[in-house]
Amino acid sequence: MKIFVIFFGGLVESVYVCEVIKNRKIMRNLSEIAREIRADWKKVSPYAAPYLSAMARLDSVGQKYGVDEGRAVVCYFLANCSSWKGEVARRIKKELNQIVK
Repeated sequence: MKIFVIFFGGLVESVYVCEVIKNRKIMRNLSEIAREIRADWKKVSPYAAPYLSAMARLDSVGQKYGVDEGRAVVCYFLANCSSWKGEVARRIKKELNQIVK
């Protein structure tokens, strides 16, 4: 999704905004979520690592990473992150599941 912001002086700049989840909460972008995952998950699973790296380069599930849709990247990450445990892991997995719905 794009919005256009008009600055003083008449300059117009295109800005990406986060997608809105069904319940009207603003969704964090995937790169921000990926940073939090890396900070919490000290030894990332080698099976989840490529998808986490891809998420770090995406803003939303609507974008593509190579030939993969962002939504698929998140689903592949969720399928391969079962060894990540704890309160932060549960919260973020729930958030990612809401995003891909």
